Parts: sequence; C-alpha cells; structure tokens
Amino acid sequence: MDGGRLRTVPALAAGPTRPGATVVLLHGAGSGTDTPVLTALAGRLTAAGVRVAALEMPYRVAGRRAPDRPARLDAVLTAAIEVLGRPAVLGLAGASMGSRVAVRCARAVGARAVLALGFPLLPPGGRPSRAPELAGAGVPVLVVQGERDAFGTPEPAPAPADPAHAVSLHVVAGADHSFRVRLRDARTVDDVTVEAADVGATWLLGHLLAAGA
Repeated sequence: MDGGRLRTVPALAAGPTRPGATVVLLHGAGSGTDTPVLTALAGRLTAAGVRVAALEMPYRVAGRRAPDRPARLDAVLTAAIEVLGRPAVLGLAGASMGSRVAVRCARAVGARAVLALGFPLLPPGGRPSRAPELAGAGVPVLVVQGERDAFGTPEPAPAPADPAHAVSLHVVAGADHSFRVRLRDARTVDDVTVEAADVGATWLLGHLLAAGA
C-alpha cells in the first residue's frame, strides 16, 4: 500500500454479523485513527457486526508531520480497498483531511456513503472553499461539524432530485473542529464524542444495512 498501514479494529461487543459490510476510517492531517470520536465510532460499528478498518497514511507511518499530496492520499485509500477485497457494502468515515479523501474517492472505490467528521470547508489564507469537493462526492454524505469549527460549516443543502447526491448536516453544539469543548459551553468532551459517534454510526448503519439487505 505504498507505505500506508491498514488494521482491522477488533469488535468491542458481540453483535450480529453483517457479511460484506465494511467501514474504512481515515484520520485528520495532524492526528491518527485513534482519536476519541473515531474510536467511539468504531466501537458502535463493530458492535453492530460491521468490519472496521483503520487506515494510517504513509506520512504518519514514516513519522512525518506534513501530509502527502492529495493524489497520493487518494491512491493509498484506493489500494487499501483492494487489500480489503473490494467489499460489497462499503462506507467511509473521515476526520477533517480524511473526510476530503473520502469524498474525492467515494465513487471510484464503490462506497455507499461517507461520514465527514469536521469537513475543512474553508482553508486558511483566503483560498477557495472546498464546497465543490463536498458536493461532488456522488454518494450520500453526512457532515458532522462542531458548532465552533474554525474551518466553517457547510450550508444545509436542499434535498436533490437524486438521493445519491444528498449532503446532510449535523451540528454538535459547543464543539470545535477537533470536537474539543470549552468550560463555558457546559459540555464535556465525552458529551460531544458520544453525540458525534452516535449520530454518525446510526446514519452509516442505515445506509450500509439497507444496501446489504
């Protein structure tokens, strides 16, 4: 996989098996797949019998801080899907940078749905919005965004004629881009982690299990 690392997340609880249902987790630029939100999400999915695979990009495996170019990140995800045997029922869940990789690659890798945790809509330095990237996923997308996300929040989109192109939004009160909180918001990290993971897992399971029916 050109230097990347893929590991299957062990099930945290016994659940009914869902043959062929797989979700690949993709991390943010400065974090791994072991963040509280991704860990909580993985636990809920594996408890429902979904296979969860966590993908660490080559730059992190090599100990570098700067992410690889988008084309390489996309190629690593594509290779990981091949290693997993091109699952018949596939979902992608990405945090920040990982959500960008997910929406860019969703159709090419055969994903049924994308969960975007903290989509980095507005890059720093006044560069163009990434809204077209999000809108171009070609599969249903749920954006779970912190209320205080410094990268901005996508506008709720009207229901498209083709449900396959739907982009939905859930805003987590008090949370920032990394789902951290302030004391004055009267919420804990556990509060926002549970909300984001519950909403994301429920939505993904709805799409994956319907596809596998």
